[in-house]
Amino acid sequence: MIAQFQAILLAVCPALLIVAALKDVTTYTIPNWISLALIVAFFPTAMALGLPMNTLGLHVALGVGALVAGMAMFALGWIGGGDAKVFAAAALWLGWPASAPFLLVTALAGGALAMTLLAMRSILLRRYVSAGPAWLSRLAEPGENVPYGLAICIGGLVAFPTSSLVLALSAAPL
Repeated sequence: MIAQFQAILLAVCPALLIVAALKDVTTYTIPNWISLALIVAFFPTAMALGLPMNTLGLHVALGVGALVAGMAMFALGWIGGGDAKVFAAAALWLGWPASAPFLLVTALAGGALAMTLLAMRSILLRRYVSAGPAWLSRLAEPGENVPYGLAICIGGLVAFPTSSLVLALSAAPL
């Protein structure tokens, strides 16, 4: 019974990352409530899984570091504000050593996203994409922003199974 409760708490992160990715792709925004819910849900999840205080501190430090890095990327105009916040919230959940694959997969997914958008925005494909839903047509619009939250969320989802929270659940006695 306790393991099921822990698993439900743990499922909050991937569920919210999927919602954030879908919102960013369809609206170019990631609502603040998603990042806030990730941050708020992290602490009871960490406590329920018995995360040691030093590991909890490392998670918080990585989250704060990611927030500072995200704010810098936002200030440089590389990503949006919602992207910066969900980046930090994901880093909080992932901790160490999952942050390394998170950064790598996020970068690779960002590159794949950029290449996909370049193809969609080409003269050859734009007219076909424009026949789809409005959000897809907007993605194909030359000069439109890049929903980088999608890449961040993919990175978070891929790295999530290696997070110390997931490892704590798999190590917990049944």
